This record gives sequence, C-alpha cells and structure tokens, in this order.
Amino acid sequence: MHQPITLKSHEIIEKLPYTKPFLFVDGIDNVTDTHIEGHCTFPADSFFYKGHFVGYPVTPGVILTECMAQIGLVCLGINILASKDYDLKVNAMVAMAESHVQFMAPVFPDEKVTVISDLQYFRLNKLKCKVNLFRENGDKACAGTLSGMLIPKK
Repeated sequence: MHQPITLKSHEIIEKLPYTKPFLFVDGIDNVTDTHIEGHCTFPADSFFYKGHFVGYPVTPGVILTECMAQIGLVCLGINILASKDYDLKVNAMVAMAESHVQFMAPVFPDEKVTVISDLQYFRLNKLKCKVNLFRENGDKACAGTLSGMLIPKK
C-alpha cells in the first residue's frame, strides 16, 4: 500500500489545466487524500457578469458549478494522483462525468466563495465527491454531487 502524498496549495494550482479567465481557484486552504477546501473571488469585471441579469448581476450557476468542479474534483484529484505519473498538462486530461447541484443563494460580484469537497470514491479513474460552496457570509450557495473522469492521453 502506498503512502498518500499531500501537495502544497501552489503545487496543486500549478498543475491545473486552466488559466484566467477560466481559472476559478485562488487558493487551497486545506487538503488531504479525501478532503479539500479552497476559495475563489469572482471579480466584478469578470466576462460572465456582462449581460447576466442586467442591473442585478449574480454569478451564473454554470460558473459556480465549474468552480466547485475545479476545486472539489480537479484539485482533489491532482492531490490523489500525486504519487502517480499523471500530468494534466502533458499526459492526461479530465472530463466532467455528471453533476447534480442545487442552488440556494446568489453569489454576487467581488464575493469570495469557499468550496468544501469530500471524496465519495475514486476507482477506475472516476472521482466522485460531495461538494458544497459557501458565500462569504457563511451561507450555503449551492451543494451537490460531482464526478469526473481522468483520461490518459495516448
């Protein structure tokens, strides 16, 4: 049995296959082989606020789901796979397999959110997690179950 490796926050973020304006991970606050907590702030000048609920901008649900997936699945997956020879920028990629998300409260421009994810399982290159996204004031904005697949490149 191999000993799990826990990467540092910056090591995980450096391995992400995303860049601005589609990177929704500002930092990782806590990580183990079964749990991750991270955060992101959506700047008011973000591309997705233009035209989305004119006069009352809120962060689109698809962006919140993507933030949950980037932190709760991909970052956790990078940490889980730290002892294996997979690199999401070189020899592997990830794909969303399924998402079931409920939305409970709006997230506004310039608001910092915290994502907390707990592993349900990782097997046959499929990662499934329970993921919650909290507003800056502590209110739960959305919650759900997300799963993704690791796809080795040939």
